[in-house]
Amino acid sequence: MHAPTTPRPATKKSRKAFWLKQLHMWHWMSSAISLIGLLLFAITGFTLNHAADIEASPVVTEKAGQLPPPLLRQLASADRADGKAPLPKPVATWVEDNFPVRASAEAEWSADEVYLPAPRPGGDAWVAIDRASGAVTSEITSRGWISYLNDLHKGRNSGGAWGLFIDIFAGACLIFAITGLFLLWLHSAKRKSTWPLVGAGIAIPAAIAIIFIH
Repeated sequence: MHAPTTPRPATKKSRKAFWLKQLHMWHWMSSAISLIGLLLFAITGFTLNHAADIEASPVVTEKAGQLPPPLLRQLASADRADGKAPLPKPVATWVEDNFPVRASAEAEWSADEVYLPAPRPGGDAWVAIDRASGAVTSEITSRGWISYLNDLHKGRNSGGAWGLFIDIFAGACLIFAITGLFLLWLHSAKRKSTWPLVGAGIAIPAAIAIIFIH
């Protein structure tokens, strides 16, 4: 009988090939996930940096309505004189059905009026309800697509779902950058300019911040 042969330890070359395969896989997967987000954030980074040079022409739309008597009675009888609280669900549903706003935010209650702020990316909106007469007025302001995309960049008034997307996008970018760094390290022996370029990427913004930003 032949003695069992012991497996040979992995060579340095095979280990490097394994890690290259893993890094390339995670690098392209994270780049695919973050591609559109990177384009969006790069473009809006430019538009935000030149916001003063890009004129916006706000469009204001006004709308009025009348709260139905059953909902008015519900609003009038609500035990809220002052402070902040959500609209009663039936009233919130009616507002969303008749006005282009989301009524899930907290409203500002006073003895005479309920004021619902409804900010959104690229604009603003509000709805005011008279607690005595049921008269409803609203104003919706739109500042255009550039302002809309700029607000998405900042996560301004964009809701929890967009905030979750930004967290996932940031994680994908982090994986993309870290795997890219390791790929640079693995290939750096054959690419002598690797670390000088990486160093320049660190030194240039650091020098600008130190010298020109006070």
